[in-house]
Amino acid sequence: MNRSTLEQWRMFRAVVEHGGFAQAAEAIHKSQSSINHAVHKLQSQRDLQLLEVVGRKAQLTDAGELMLRRAQQLIEQAEQLEVIAGGLSRGNEPELRVAIDEIFPQHCLAEALANLSREFPYTRVELVESVLSGGSEQLLRGEVDLLVTGTVPPGFLGEPLMDVEFIAVSHPDHALHGLGRTLNLQDLAAERQIVVRDSATGQRVDSGWLGAEQRWTVSHVATSIAMIRRGMGFAWLPMTRIGDDLAQGHLRELPLERGSRRRVSLYLTYADSDKAGPATCRLGALLMEQAADLKSF
Repeated sequence: MNRSTLEQWRMFRAVVEHGGFAQAAEAIHKSQSSINHAVHKLQSQRDLQLLEVVGRKAQLTDAGELMLRRAQQLIEQAEQLEVIAGGLSRGNEPELRVAIDEIFPQHCLAEALANLSREFPYTRVELVESVLSGGSEQLLRGEVDLLVTGTVPPGFLGEPLMDVEFIAVSHPDHALHGLGRTLNLQDLAAERQIVVRDSATGQRVDSGWLGAEQRWTVSHVATSIAMIRRGMGFAWLPMTRIGDDLAQGHLRELPLERGSRRRVSLYLTYADSDKAGPATCRLGALLMEQAADLKSF
């Protein structure tokens, strides 16, 4: 059974922080006698001197320094517990599950999550980066609370978020650019296409032109970009992920006779907007704010 209380340790800390019993009493609005009694009880119960008075100021002993460090951790944890309990009583979610399509701008996602962290520091976030219909599948299975996707599943409503432009690109030294002319489908079919696999585990949805005989399929947009940078093929890639590479000349748009660019609309979808908690709603609003600054990319 504990022989000390959290309040006693708070009073002990106040004496140290404010330099004396009288100063602590004034700072934390307690009587000096109650603070004296609390600190004396801490010391007498353990036969351990925590403070010594030097002149008119209370100073820590070596043992007091160690106990103060441990007490500080205990007090902070108790304060966090109060904050968490208060948030839960107001309906704050202990955990938020969100699936975001990989083509959503990463810097926008990071900024939205950073703001959410400041406002809901004790809500855990489980983030899944999905491709094509993978996020929709998770929504249908009840595995996510919030979804950013280009394919809103049946029975749900999606709020328009932004448009993302896909561009057919390859390394500047790729053989397709070496042809020195406008390219057609036959030109593409003779080269390797890098395709990002739908992250759904059930029925998958292929997207875009898939006519290359040497098609390679990968799981993530970042893998596709890395391969294209090394001259290993061509792909339609989102401007949200390759804008800098194009500007710096690491990638180059293919001069197709038609269809070198296409747009995909992204939507924000709630599992249940009526039951969504404060953190879920706030993250949705933050994602909308970030997307509004771009509109399209």
